[in-house]
Amino acid sequence: MKRAQVFQLLFFTTARLIFNTMHRMMYPFLAVFARGMGVDVQQVSWALTLRAGIGGLGPFLATISDSRGRKTGMVIGMLLFICGLVVVIWQPVFWAFVVALMLTSAGFLTFIPSLQAYMGDSFPYHQRGLAMALVEMGWSLSFIVGVPLMGLLVARFGWRSPFPVLLGFALVYLVLLLKIVPGGRPAAGTVLPPWVNLRRVFTSPLALAALAMSIALTGANEMVNLAIGLWMEDSFAFQVTSLGALAIGIGLAELLGEGLVGAFVDRVGKLRAVAAGLFANIASALFLVFLSRSLTGAFIGLLLFYLTFEFTVVSSLPLMTEVLPGARASLMAANMALVSLSRAAGASIAAVLYARQTFPEYFSGISSNALASVALNIVALLALFVLQKRNETCPLIHQPQPYISFLKPSGNTGCAKILCLPHFAATSVLTTGCPPWMRPVWPAGWSRLANS
Repeated sequence: MKRAQVFQLLFFTTARLIFNTMHRMMYPFLAVFARGMGVDVQQVSWALTLRAGIGGLGPFLATISDSRGRKTGMVIGMLLFICGLVVVIWQPVFWAFVVALMLTSAGFLTFIPSLQAYMGDSFPYHQRGLAMALVEMGWSLSFIVGVPLMGLLVARFGWRSPFPVLLGFALVYLVLLLKIVPGGRPAAGTVLPPWVNLRRVFTSPLALAALAMSIALTGANEMVNLAIGLWMEDSFAFQVTSLGALAIGIGLAELLGEGLVGAFVDRVGKLRAVAAGLFANIASALFLVFLSRSLTGAFIGLLLFYLTFEFTVVSSLPLMTEVLPGARASLMAANMALVSLSRAAGASIAAVLYARQTFPEYFSGISSNALASVALNIVALLALFVLQKRNETCPLIHQPQPYISFLKPSGNTGCAKILCLPHFAATSVLTTGCPPWMRPVWPAGWSRLANS
């Protein structure tokens, strides 16, 4: 990997850290924000629910990146984020807080899919697992570094203090983004209307299988995620400080999972890594059922559960960037939107499952949730199997090293048939003589091969 690419990865990891700190700090400081604005906790919870609902706009926001260029999508996302912070700094009241949550969430939903699409364009498939793992470390670092730093600011200067600090970082980042990231728009004839990209996402069997896998995997995590605090308090009389220590442990487990992705995924292949992660997550969920009646067992089980989940979800990202290269940003945004809906639905179901524990006392108190997690992980495995079968003639997704095989031109159209092109589901098209709407947006470095 070139030095300039390494610098870009560190730069993008910083963006992840800024966005995710804003996102994740809301949960531990929920009561503090409520008291500062003079409202009750339920109203702030409602605001967070509204923020989650903005996820449904993700696919529409991210089409900007497919039609106007990756840099444009990232710049617009950062501008929305900055506008949200300005609103709550200008008017530190509840309505402005709600508007700030919505705008920063819209910025997040525009910036991150654009970033992931840019990485899909810029990094070869055999290095993309490492690249994305490094950037995703911003997620775990936000919980290890960002949120504790915001906590120190809140404790010393009050509930409003994190927002000017985040605004300062975001403004500096925007200036550097304009200078560092190269511009560029899609080639003439390859730009499709937004609704066409969305239609391609939701009519592609490959994309639907990948999205189903992601939804099931996220739902499996949420089954346990929501019940942790209740379970630890009910079974082990945990207090807030102890839950804080557990949160740090979970953040470190997530960081380790991302590190393992960077070390191994490009070597073993993305499909194999995701499958291995799903099996490991199933095993850790079963550990929670049978071996977590002691506090030590519960800690070990939870750390393994989060480590294997993070490994699986980060391993799936480079895989998904190659499912529909012509509409990368739209697919990644649809994934984020559906993941948000999956978490919302999973949280509701998880609460019901925990309240209706029916297992004998020699099982752990989180057994119903853990077994539901196992079931959803099995659904994710089935979706992954469908994705593999749909692409079994395509070495690109299976192998650590990508390549494309060409057949002879078909008829008199001038289009070269390609043995493997994931976003046209294994047996399509295409180069010079094809109609513009049929031409794919080639990943970086492939144009010479595509036109040879």
